[in-house]
Amino acid sequence: MGEQERMVEAVLFAAREPVTVAELVKRLPHGCDPHEAVAHLMRRYHGRGVHLVKVGDGYAFRTAPDLGHLMVREVVESRKLSRAAVETLAIIAYHQPVTRAEIEEIRGVAVSRGTVDQLLEMEWIRFGRRRMTPGRPVTFVVTETFLDHFGLESARDLPGLKELRAAGLLDSRPMPGLDLPDADEPEAEDQTGQSELFED
Repeated sequence: MGEQERMVEAVLFAAREPVTVAELVKRLPHGCDPHEAVAHLMRRYHGRGVHLVKVGDGYAFRTAPDLGHLMVREVVESRKLSRAAVETLAIIAYHQPVTRAEIEEIRGVAVSRGTVDQLLEMEWIRFGRRRMTPGRPVTFVVTETFLDHFGLESARDLPGLKELRAAGLLDSRPMPGLDLPDADEPEAEDQTGQSELFED
């Protein structure tokens, strides 16, 4: 293993959050190539108990998916998301960046402050850019914490309608307001909003 791979491995291992290539460039000595080091490490860890995976714009070590059952905690998490919170989170994930008014229009009911506050506190959503419309309403987007929790590289990896129905998570009836892309069809909806996902 080369010295720059060892340095990148050490940084990623010690980091609590996924580390971007830009952050690696700042930490490594001049002349190092983090892209090359990360690519070598991903190959080196492939098939092992720990994988190096891409999370949003960063990289992190994660337990191999097939070994996740070994990490299950015996303590049951007492905090559960309400139906309103789950619906709100799903709307934000699939329609981001989205305003509170747009969430309410899709759900057909008002969104309580407590629901949004809970999702913000869990760091599964964050404030996005303000809309350039009257009143400049704030938008909401999902975070890298959300993506990491569900094992997604980006919001584009969210399952489509066919995948959700195949998993038994949706019935076959059309759902008003939930225009999810079908896995076998190109996405008709403009995805320009997704590019804003993790911009400051």
